[in-house]
Amino acid sequence: MDLDQFTRSHFADASAAYEDAAYVIFGVPYDGTTSFRPGTRFGPRAIRELSFNFESYEPAAGIDLADVPLADIGDIEPARLPDLVALQVREVVADLARDGKFPILLGGEHTVTIGAVEALAPDCFVVCDAHLDLRDELYETPYSHGCVSRRVYDAGVTNIFIIGARSGCAEQYAFAGRVTLYTADEVRGRGITAILREIVAATAGKRTYLSIDADAVDCCETPGVGTPEPFGISTYDLREVVRTLAPQVVGFDYVEVCPIDAGQTAAVAAKLIREFIALRWKKEVVGGDQT
Repeated sequence: MDLDQFTRSHFADASAAYEDAAYVIFGVPYDGTTSFRPGTRFGPRAIRELSFNFESYEPAAGIDLADVPLADIGDIEPARLPDLVALQVREVVADLARDGKFPILLGGEHTVTIGAVEALAPDCFVVCDAHLDLRDELYETPYSHGCVSRRVYDAGVTNIFIIGARSGCAEQYAFAGRVTLYTADEVRGRGITAILREIVAATAGKRTYLSIDADAVDCCETPGVGTPEPFGISTYDLREVVRTLAPQVVGFDYVEVCPIDAGQTAAVAAKLIREFIALRWKKEVVGGDQT
């Protein structure tokens, strides 16, 4: 991989050289299809800045991130058109997979997920999101941030699990009958543990991609998002998703952080990304249960 194409940035404790890294972070500072509040292009930078707030030791995993072979290769310079951005991401993730690296994407808007899923071709797609993102197109492009789960479905990944959704047009809710939907109200009523038990059973032995849209969380709790929605899941729910699924997925992204708040949204993102890496490393090196 030609690392000269990336701008240089740094996630805390990502000190390994690319050649030695098991996990590779890169950012996609793009918000070209934003439909409400611009600024998610600043998400990767905000997440990295907040990552330095935390101790390197992750107690949930009993792992010190300073001991994990983690690299941050910086941000790509995104194209203007969303389909080209998806292509850029697909090429980078394909390179990482070919080099035996686990890809971790920092968004940017949710469109960046499309390219990663196309590159990895997982069997299942789990996404935490306030929105269904099942539109066929939005504002004359099928590569809008509002079309992500639909593009994943059309790419052949039809085993889709959406957690926390509470917004979408009537046509999207009709299409949602083809996927597994756990609304925010259902998470609140049934509890995230029961829902994750079903997802783990359904995805067992299958290659699974995990995508987290920051707006899955109630905007009254983490307001720094591009398309805020109230009555969402909690940060504790989101943490449980990460802790449960981290050991079994083949790719991961955290998107739609729009740093217009006091830093709480980026802080949640940075902390959960750190826990994700530590829990995966524990599973790979130590083995056993992740919690």
